Amino acid sequence: MDYATLKLIHISAVALSFLGFAARGAGVLCDAGWVRRRITRVLPHVIDTVLLVSALGMLWIVRLSPWATPWLRAKVIGLILYIALGVIALRRAPSGRAARPRAMQLIAWVSALVVFAYIVSVALTKSPRGALVWLN
Repeated sequence: MDYATLKLIHISAVALSFLGFAARGAGVLCDAGWVRRRITRVLPHVIDTVLLVSALGMLWIVRLSPWATPWLRAKVIGLILYIALGVIALRRAPSGRAARPRAMQLIAWVSALVVFAYIVSVALTKSPRGALVWLN
């Protein structure tokens, strides 16, 4: 598979991942029943796997190391933060424990969306500063 095809797959998966996360976050905050369905819990993992595999494929083709390239390193660190915030925002508290406060879930969800925007801005600018490079 060539770089252009992988990039198209990657960008499509980014859009689907964002839309899914935004919708699930809103659903969790509104206590919608559809967020507990199996497809709603499984599909994001499939999309995120496609996203990760396409990213790794592009890195392989252009022979880039995420740790040697500052903007890629920033994306990886942002991804880890995004995942952590997403877990707080979307997962129920473990059984036997009190439910997570709705305010904490809301703050984590909005924060995850901001981190997602940062990751996209880093990808577009090829700078760890992301959208802040446009302020100069």
